[in-house]
Amino acid sequence: MKKIGLLTFGFISFLTVFSQQKPNVIIIMVDDLGYGDPSCYGATKISTPNIDQLASRGIRFTNAHASSASCTPSRYALITGQYPWRKQGTGVLPGDAALIIPSNQITLPFLFQKAGYKTAVVGKWHLGLGNSLIKDWNGELNPGPNEVGFDYSFIFPATADRVPTVFIENHRVVGLDSADLLQVDYQKMIGNDPTGITNPELLKMKSSPNHGHNNTIVNGIGRIGYMSGGNKARWTDEEMPLTFLAKAKAFIEEKKNEPFFLYYALTEPHVPRMPSTMFKGKSNLGYRGDAILQLDWTVGEISKELKYLGIENNTLIIFTSDNGPVLDDGYMDEAVTKLNGHTPSGVLRGGKYSIFEGGTRVPFVVSWPKQIKPGVSDALICQMDLLSSFSNMLKTKLPTEQSIDSEDVLNALLGKSTKARKVLVEQGMQSFAIIQENWKYIETNKGPAINKLTNTELGNSVLQQLYDLKNDISEKNNLAEKNPQQTIELVKLLQKIKNQKSN
Repeated sequence: MKKIGLLTFGFISFLTVFSQQKPNVIIIMVDDLGYGDPSCYGATKISTPNIDQLASRGIRFTNAHASSASCTPSRYALITGQYPWRKQGTGVLPGDAALIIPSNQITLPFLFQKAGYKTAVVGKWHLGLGNSLIKDWNGELNPGPNEVGFDYSFIFPATADRVPTVFIENHRVVGLDSADLLQVDYQKMIGNDPTGITNPELLKMKSSPNHGHNNTIVNGIGRIGYMSGGNKARWTDEEMPLTFLAKAKAFIEEKKNEPFFLYYALTEPHVPRMPSTMFKGKSNLGYRGDAILQLDWTVGEISKELKYLGIENNTLIIFTSDNGPVLDDGYMDEAVTKLNGHTPSGVLRGGKYSIFEGGTRVPFVVSWPKQIKPGVSDALICQMDLLSSFSNMLKTKLPTEQSIDSEDVLNALLGKSTKARKVLVEQGMQSFAIIQENWKYIETNKGPAINKLTNTELGNSVLQQLYDLKNDISEKNNLAEKNPQQTIELVKLLQKIKNQKSN
């Protein structure tokens, strides 16, 4: 009996060691942070010491991309490993949208579940809930994150400037009062709540005209869409990021002894920028700068938690942004007037919504002290490549139809190679571009050259555009006329990729 007991103990110990060898994985996805916003990417008017420390202990990528220049499509690509433009309905979603992620295919969290990980999403979702626009916000909200691979979810449905401004834990709104039912409508006003149109005197942050942030007022801020009821469940902007941080830390603490995957989706510095009180006025760059200080502090808090629990060396952290930066995105928050020489896109042209590099080239840092040596990499990678890359790391095979877009760039992520993908299609708001090695071609488009609401160069033109990103990262010199053969080849390659069939 004693021998059997020793064997059993030895087997359990082996399993424990084996499980501990699997790295924990945390993806920190921030919202609208530009390539030039962190100080480790060249910012001099603002300091981000915690992001910088993460970069100093890992690899800072200089040619990493979101799939798209806006939030919903890039998040869809991250979770599914597929170009979002292959599926209809993957544009920027309203707050009452239905779930757009298929529940019958492998997703990034499903991948980790199959490998024995506990999985969670905390923060911004913006990928839809339920099967239709019409849903009972007072009952079970499904399908949602739990149906596409997350064991635990604590989210808000869309963006902070869209209703409903409530937390949803797994399938239910948190803190609802059954005597005060929550209703949401994006087509017509409901209830008696004041709006930015009817009661502008109640706004503590004024909204810019024509952006749509003049519907139901919550916490003194006008939102997109209308909501009524659910008053006890409504969060305040100053409280909301701290709640997400508490939930993320609680999940890490609970799962510290087993491998876990956490998708931590921060809302900063997306509008409305109403940082927690301890950060207000600290950046000298207005509320946008304050929100960046807040998200940097949050990164530091996660790092401290991992160190405190003794699991930092075996935790792989990816820090990145869902698209490029935007300053005036609907609220008068001094993001423009207090810019003070800061350049959110750095040396890049364009920003959020743009087909220029400022739209999709984003900060991307990978840290795993146990395995990764510090450095800087110019490897071409995309967030949707994480599906195939982690599939390789976890030894979980993907269906062939899901391997069309996502590429295995694991060696680049771990610093074992400077080579990654050779070709990438970028998606702006109205146009596409393709990168092949150092060449970038932007297809012709009759859309506006500038988004007048945000004052962002979109990159649209009736002329073909060809740029040499190796020598002209700012995309100032159009070489299409001087290189007709290169232009023709990229036109054909872009069309070929667009015509590929995906699931």
